[in-house]
Amino acid sequence: MAMTLSQRADALEHQMIEELDRKVVKSVLFTSGERDPRQPIMPQGGASDSGKRKHFMMGDDPRLPKMPEKPTLLDFFKYRFAPANHLLQSATHALKGGHSEKVVLACLLHDIAVSGFIRVDHGYWGAQLLEPYVDEEVSWAIRYHQALRFFPDESVGYSYPEAYIRYFGEDYRPEPYVEQAYREARNHKWYMTSRLITLNDIYSFDPNAVVDMNDFIDIIGRNFKQPKEGLGFDGSPVAHMWRTIIWPTKFL
Repeated sequence: MAMTLSQRADALEHQMIEELDRKVVKSVLFTSGERDPRQPIMPQGGASDSGKRKHFMMGDDPRLPKMPEKPTLLDFFKYRFAPANHLLQSATHALKGGHSEKVVLACLLHDIAVSGFIRVDHGYWGAQLLEPYVDEEVSWAIRYHQALRFFPDESVGYSYPEAYIRYFGEDYRPEPYVEQAYREARNHKWYMTSRLITLNDIYSFDPNAVVDMNDFIDIIGRNFKQPKEGLGFDGSPVAHMWRTIIWPTKFL
């Protein structure tokens, strides 16, 4: 019986892992739903399927591009968030619309959690990643855009995205905590900053759009507090999150 596309992808991944000289074990987060999280993730002892004993992956994964010793935000865009066309398109849209640098930066960074880390509650994760390095208004806007995108505001020309009907179905309704976050944001002084993320978001991505990170180098330089030690190594409360993006398959 021929394998499905998903089965072929799993087989290829298994082959790539088997060829490594280190054993890769995925965290429960990456396997939950595909397997019962109550079951063991791996065979005991660290032996591979071929019987050859391997040590666990600790440090750089050779399947991923190596990050610099003191990585910058641009390094993460290059090595972990690439190609980032959606983010660049959204930020370009905001730049051409004449919005403030805070809004342009928020549009550039609003989905970095999706690009390099995790999808669920990506607004919260993205905001937390950025809080030590950007103006509070920027991180706040990124956190709440997650809720605002589900709720139209015709006064500024924002409608519920047609793409979401295709993605989630006509009957989808956000969870109560999302509705609560929307109500909180709607009455906040920075509501419009977050709303502008949804207005400049690109819901139907244009594969032919011409975008260039160089358009945002100066804006990042003026509005992002790059730590001299490198993201992940500056001792901030979120440094561990950046390290996880650097070494997503590290055993411990």
